[in-house]
Amino acid sequence: MATTADFKNGLYLDFEGKPCSIVWFQHVKPGKGPAFVKSKLRNLENGRILEKTWNAGEKIDVITVEHREYQYLYAEEDGFNFMNNETFDQIKLEKDIVENSDLMKEGQIVQMVFHVEGDDERCLTCELPTYVELEVTYTEPAVKGNTASTNALKEATLETGAIIMVPLFINQGDKIRVNTTDRSYGERVK
Repeated sequence: MATTADFKNGLYLDFEGKPCSIVWFQHVKPGKGPAFVKSKLRNLENGRILEKTWNAGEKIDVITVEHREYQYLYAEEDGFNFMNNETFDQIKLEKDIVENSDLMKEGQIVQMVFHVEGDDERCLTCELPTYVELEVTYTEPAVKGNTASTNALKEATLETGAIIMVPLFINQGDKIRVNTTDRSYGERVK
């Protein structure tokens, strides 16, 4: 058992029966009345941000989590298959656990967070690296002088089937770096 004095960003806890992590917290000591702690928690099952105010010294249940690297192998109709590169154990995850799964290509290394309780463990999240390098398989050629602004964008289909917006100078066959958190174009890779 821990208390609100043990709060720190990234701490994993059980909040109302759901695994959550602390995104932000602030200890407040008003002029009158008891101290309290305001916090924002991320529900690890659905990604929602929850706000909670705790009384100072209130007890919390800290949960045990493990971060592990897995390699993406292939997709099936009902999920994705991954392999642990150290133990060679394979795991299958449902499609809704993996965010921006259309940016994931075979052989990609991902980071998984597991909730561990005794011998029982459950995958909470599967996160891609912040940036991935993918090839553009299709995009319309840019026509010179057809824009009024300097930051004009066009659609591009990537090798994984994902469609993102890229600058006009990107052509079919170019390799680009894509930000997986907001699905934005990063830069062209040589």
